[in-house]
Amino acid sequence: IRCWSNIPFITMPLSRAHGKSFAHRSELKHAKRIVVKLGSAVVTRGDECGLALGRLASIVEQVSMLQNQGREMMIVTSGAVAFGKQRLRHEILLSQSVRQALHSGQSQLKDMAIPVLEARACAAAGQSGLMALYEAMFTQYSICAAQILVTNLDFHDEQKRRNLNGTLHELLRMNIVPIINTNDAVVPPPEPNSDLQGVNVISVKDNDSLAARLAVEMKTDLLIVLSDVEGLFDSPPGSDDAKLIDIFYPGDQQSVTFGTKSRVGMGGMEAKVKAALWALQGGTSVVIANGTHPKISGHVITDIVEGKKVGTFFSEVKPAGPTVEQQGEMARAGGRTLAALQPEQRAEIIYRLADLLTDQREEILLANKKDLEEAENKGKLALPLLKRLSLSTSKLNSLAIGLRQIAASSQDSVGRVIRRTRIAKDLDLEQVTVPIGVLLVIFESRPDCLPQVSALAIASGNGLLLKGGKEAAHSNQILHHLTQEALSIHGVKDAVQLVNTREEVEDLCRLDKLIDLIIPRGSSQLVRNIQKAAKGIPVMGHSEGICHVYVDTDASVEKVTRIIRDSKCEYPAACNALETLLIHRDLLRTPLFDQIIDMLRVEQVKIHAGPKFASYLTFSPSEVKSLRTEYGDLECCIEVVDSVQEAVEHIHKYGSSHTDVIITENEKTAEFFLQHVDSACVFWNASTRFSDGYRFGLGAEVGISTSRIHARGPVGIEGLLTTKWLLRGDNHVVSDFSEHGSMKYLHESLPLPQRNTN
Repeated sequence: IRCWSNIPFITMPLSRAHGKSFAHRSELKHAKRIVVKLGSAVVTRGDECGLALGRLASIVEQVSMLQNQGREMMIVTSGAVAFGKQRLRHEILLSQSVRQALHSGQSQLKDMAIPVLEARACAAAGQSGLMALYEAMFTQYSICAAQILVTNLDFHDEQKRRNLNGTLHELLRMNIVPIINTNDAVVPPPEPNSDLQGVNVISVKDNDSLAARLAVEMKTDLLIVLSDVEGLFDSPPGSDDAKLIDIFYPGDQQSVTFGTKSRVGMGGMEAKVKAALWALQGGTSVVIANGTHPKISGHVITDIVEGKKVGTFFSEVKPAGPTVEQQGEMARAGGRTLAALQPEQRAEIIYRLADLLTDQREEILLANKKDLEEAENKGKLALPLLKRLSLSTSKLNSLAIGLRQIAASSQDSVGRVIRRTRIAKDLDLEQVTVPIGVLLVIFESRPDCLPQVSALAIASGNGLLLKGGKEAAHSNQILHHLTQEALSIHGVKDAVQLVNTREEVEDLCRLDKLIDLIIPRGSSQLVRNIQKAAKGIPVMGHSEGICHVYVDTDASVEKVTRIIRDSKCEYPAACNALETLLIHRDLLRTPLFDQIIDMLRVEQVKIHAGPKFASYLTFSPSEVKSLRTEYGDLECCIEVVDSVQEAVEHIHKYGSSHTDVIITENEKTAEFFLQHVDSACVFWNASTRFSDGYRFGLGAEVGISTSRIHARGPVGIEGLLTTKWLLRGDNHVVSDFSEHGSMKYLHESLPLPQRNTN
């Protein structure tokens, strides 16, 4: 805790040797000294007369937040001319209105003309007011601000440079935010082409060049340039083909088309790029972003510092492979080629992948051993996640069997006709299955997920982006290599891409123009985070797997312990494992109940008592904190219910609509349970662990969905398909079907083509 002016604030351990800019966005969170440059379009209103107060207040709030984290913030601001223009116009109008009222009467006021105001005069009139506004805003966060006005001469005169440098360092030391601006009241007009002549020379002709010069002089870690465009584009912003450039490298100027200059201010985008490259060369990282967009301006600065994908990031380090945007485009193109293959060719790819999983078993297990050793050394993975991370010969054999099931069942998945209708004579309509497009599958600690999901994507003709956890990096790498090897036999290697860049999951969820469906495979927290982050992209999955087993009064003694043991103990980390055991009240203190408790004790299952169950016991186990808990380990909750109806109500209130089971010999009771429980999977006298794509005969699954549209339960090939409509006519037009037209609608159902059931 540091204190200044008796105001405490928390500091962060931020320090690094200056001289080299950050290579990746994810490193920006380590930036200690930051310059924020506010362009004229950001600070001024749309009418160019006066300040955008709401936007400015939001920027001050973000800068204050970062300052109070222990960072050293500096602001290079425009706005003095606009603020002065507003004040001078008001004074001129007031003066003219008095004179004209005395000489010409009120009728002449509407004809008054505002003279063209000289920029230097506006700056002189606006600088004090602008600074007073900044001071008032920063005071709300107990932060002091100080104004510094500079000109080009201040950087060329060695003594003045040292004085400026010393002043800024002293202000930063005292936790004061310096607010710097060119002294537009006295600055001469810029000389054309006089700037950016080398590393040590850049003339201050606008606030872009001032910010760059200041950033390098002060050995700043990060320069954030806010303007009224999102960043750099490969064609003029607003054009149909314009794409935002996420990362810009020196030498990429040829790939950028500069549009027109900002509506206000002296520096256009070309000036910003030149200044940014100069600062980058001097060791300062740069991001150019939009500071005017109402949806992002309230957090644009903090988002940049957190490493989120905002604007254009300038980097001197080019990645070895393609960007995630390029991978998305490759997956899209590869997926379309994959969908155009014959079904036998797609099946051949999957059969080849299944063979590779067994043929290359030793290499796969060796890579997996590296992941396990690294995870154990770091000690960050819980035991259930370590179990998920582990591969074995039996797991690989099961994977291969599942893949062959997928290949065998996928012969007529894509292009299958599911409806045929004769609209009118010679006008036939078909509804056929087609791939969804590009899938993004995000998975944690589950390398076996990669070949499963890849096979399902191949069978359904979808392009695929895979984002695995860092803990399974070695396993994922070799499994992806084998997948691409299998795809290569028909020239569609690019259809499945493994994202190896430092892309954050939240950033991937924003690629709505590249991704059509997100499928998370992992913890409930991961799924919730993705559902929250995904803007405009549907998410298929379940946030929790709170599965119930209800033991009815008519349950078979032989079946109860077997089903409960399998549901809870066979693989407690799975999402389809038992979490809450519901027992009919009449079974308490019976031999059957004692057998259940004894079995759970032998299996070392920790029991948590529900409120009603605890009330029946003198000495009860620890009472459950919440009946809506997914333990993912050898733990479960036991609760008591009075009837099957109450069991159904409990499941609806505390369950997650995943998988729920009844154990009973009473068929009427069982059917009531099956019909009334509103979950994706509802079983009678069977373990919850059967809720699985492989066990359902789907070959594998991309996940289990608890949503109520499109796909529900274990999602196999069918869940990765959508449909399109094909209409075949012969010179048909709608006007022929009008009241006095020559044609009539038939709407006759036609037989479907015979399916290939081999």
